Amino acid sequence: QVQLVESGGGLVQAGGSLRLSCAASGRTFSMYYMGWFRQAPGKERELAAAISLSGGTTYYADSVKGRFTISRDNAKNTMYLQMNSLKPEDTAVYYCAADQRPVTTVFPKSWGQGTQVTVSS
Repeated sequence: QVQLVESGGGLVQAGGSLRLSCAASGRTFSMYYMGWFRQAPGKERELAAAISLSGGTTYYADSVKGRFTISRDNAKNTMYLQMNSLKPEDTAVYYCAADQRPVTTVFPKSWGQGTQVTVSS
């Protein structure tokens, strides 16, 4: 399994921006499909964005489309989530996840510990 560590969460005002990072270790990063999931209090965990092995194909939930950008740097074993125009409803714990199958189709096998994002109104 690949080990994942998220960073970059925090408190931001509505309309602001944050950039999350997910550092991977233990396995060949470029062999893993990656994604960012999020879970708000009292709600189920949902897939916010996903990215293919090379980074050439991305997926976004409708709720974040046009505001969030997922990317990866296989040379640095790192995935990113640039979040702009943040809204209070984006408040959640954000998790980095990886699998050798597309994370849009399976429940990923590897997960980070999560990073809190709080957007104040």
